[in-house]
Amino acid sequence: MKYLNQISALLAAGTLVAVSLPLWAQQDVQNSQATEAAVLTQGADAAPPMNTQQEEQEMVTKDVLGYEMETIDGGKQKLDAFRGKVIMMVNVASECGLTPQYEQLEKLYREHKKDGLVIIGFPANNFAGQEPGTNAEIAEFCSSKFGVTFPMMAKISVKGEDAHPLYKQLAAQPEPIGGEPEWNFDKYVVNRAGEVVARFKPRTTPEDPAVIKKLKDLLAEDS
Repeated sequence: MKYLNQISALLAAGTLVAVSLPLWAQQDVQNSQATEAAVLTQGADAAPPMNTQQEEQEMVTKDVLGYEMETIDGGKQKLDAFRGKVIMMVNVASECGLTPQYEQLEKLYREHKKDGLVIIGFPANNFAGQEPGTNAEIAEFCSSKFGVTFPMMAKISVKGEDAHPLYKQLAAQPEPIGGEPEWNFDKYVVNRAGEVVARFKPRTTPEDPAVIKKLKDLLAEDS
């Protein structure tokens, strides 16, 4: 230590010093450099923290009711409040060729609401800019044009990097249930336990026999 202190004092005074360190001092420097290099390497190449892996695992679980959404009128809605119901989640749009499906969705909801069916609309502008309006404009359109009474959430993104976490989880499900929505009015069906169990593509209407059968089968099940 005394030897190193003397060297430090000379360097602090601006003296140019050629030093041959003793073997023990050289070993200390080498050990210090090796430790610093290991720390830097670990920082650059370290594996992702465990919570990242846990989040990825959670994304592929079938239970999709762990979210609190903003409603179209600015309120809050925990999806878990619908647990015990059969839920159809639909990304909707006001200026799409499939927009008349609103009428069929509302009819389906009114006919089976008493049996435990909930339809949830998620306005989204991801496809050809066909949902350009504000939440207030969308709510007015749905009410005046189609008499919609089923729950409507605030406008979100349903695909891409900015997709809402709910739709990222839906997309993370294995095929044929999973994958991002292909267009407006893609339909994900959730059973009474909160698990996504079926999917119907945009052009499959709410009145399609396959849709009706699946919903009736799920409604007949206990939660």
